[in-house]
Amino acid sequence: MLNGRWKMNEIKLKREIFKKVAEFYRLKHAKKTFTPGKTRIQFGGRVFDEREMIAMTDAVLDFWLTLGKYAGEFEANFARHLSVKHAVVTNSGSSANLLAVSALMSRKTHNPIPPGSEAITPASTFPTTVNPLIQNGLVPVLLDVGLGTYNINAEALEGAITRKTRLIMLPHTLGNPNDMKTIMDVAEDHHLRVVEDSCDALDSRYAGKLVGTFGDIGTFSFYPAHHISMGEGGALATNSGELNRAIRSLRDWGRACYCPQGAAPPNGACGKRLNFKINGITYDHRYVYSNIGYNLKPTDIQCAMGVEQLKKLPAFTKKRQENFKKLYHVFKKYADQLILPLSLPKAEPSWFAFPLTLRASCDFTREDLTGWYEKNNIETRLLFAGNVVNQPAYKGVNYRIAGDLKNSNTIMKNTFFIGVYPGIDDRMIKYVKEKTEEFMGAKTPVKR
Repeated sequence: MLNGRWKMNEIKLKREIFKKVAEFYRLKHAKKTFTPGKTRIQFGGRVFDEREMIAMTDAVLDFWLTLGKYAGEFEANFARHLSVKHAVVTNSGSSANLLAVSALMSRKTHNPIPPGSEAITPASTFPTTVNPLIQNGLVPVLLDVGLGTYNINAEALEGAITRKTRLIMLPHTLGNPNDMKTIMDVAEDHHLRVVEDSCDALDSRYAGKLVGTFGDIGTFSFYPAHHISMGEGGALATNSGELNRAIRSLRDWGRACYCPQGAAPPNGACGKRLNFKINGITYDHRYVYSNIGYNLKPTDIQCAMGVEQLKKLPAFTKKRQENFKKLYHVFKKYADQLILPLSLPKAEPSWFAFPLTLRASCDFTREDLTGWYEKNNIETRLLFAGNVVNQPAYKGVNYRIAGDLKNSNTIMKNTFFIGVYPGIDDRMIKYVKEKTEEFMGAKTPVKR
């Protein structure tokens, strides 16, 4: 009786707290007005309402904090959305990439990739796409990308493959799907593993299939600028039970036991947790380590946010695609000066951003245009690392270049992007249009 009464009081009090959280959201976050020239138009950001705040508050009140009920719910829902067997939540998309490469090299998996092998990846990239290759002792083989698509030319893959090649580390840049039919055919012909870095590409499709589900492992990011957010967070997707176990082990310090924390009985799901042997010594299985791992888990508070964000993904995707089309209409009249984004016929991008590259014949510089936008409170970003070999961190790193990197060098000098995220509305796009026309209408580059 007392327990039942206590539970009823807990539920009642939670409802009162949630009501106040919703009230706080309406007071603090809901009412935002756009003032042209004064309100900053971000390239990305958080789009949320009281439901995320209530879910996160619920997780705080339970005070489990580490992975718990919301993590399990998110992983199940995320796997269902992608139509894959397994999803593993982690603390960032960068960690997801590290876990993916590490899992494929784990001695606990069948035919692991050996250190010293080559991994094909684009030269124009985000650092933490290539970093896990280097950190795991692989040799990055760098390919150039196309101007407009910002992805590798799938037809160039064959020429980059040697007897040492074992992996294709493939980002779908800015949400733009690669030619997955050609790439997967090449991978199958040469027995190569494929990791799809889909951190910028959640809900993008190729030939009707979601990216991140073609290769051995797909990786995703839930940083605030991405398609859904946990603040910080990421996930991996795979159909392999073996890779799923390796990923979970590596994420959870490398331990051999993969029972969910707090969910298994005291002696483990196997009933043998406390009776494992290491070199004849009886040992707790939760303290047996089968991989050299890390602690790359998020909190259950973050996963609570992710559960609510995932419900909104279809609406977010629709808005991103609408904003992209509207911006394309703005910029298409300047195609003689700017290279507009391109996607493949079978691709359905959920764009992360709107990329632009200045043509060689352009009569102004990237700094002229981005400086004008920034001066007028339109946020811009460069395309990640540009050509990664030009970055100071990679001096002296062992890599191989396949072909030339002409376009990657052009991207480093002449490419930038602006936002299409769901927080951008028609008033903001109209303002971008007006400021673009004002800049382009000037006979000489606008002085900042």
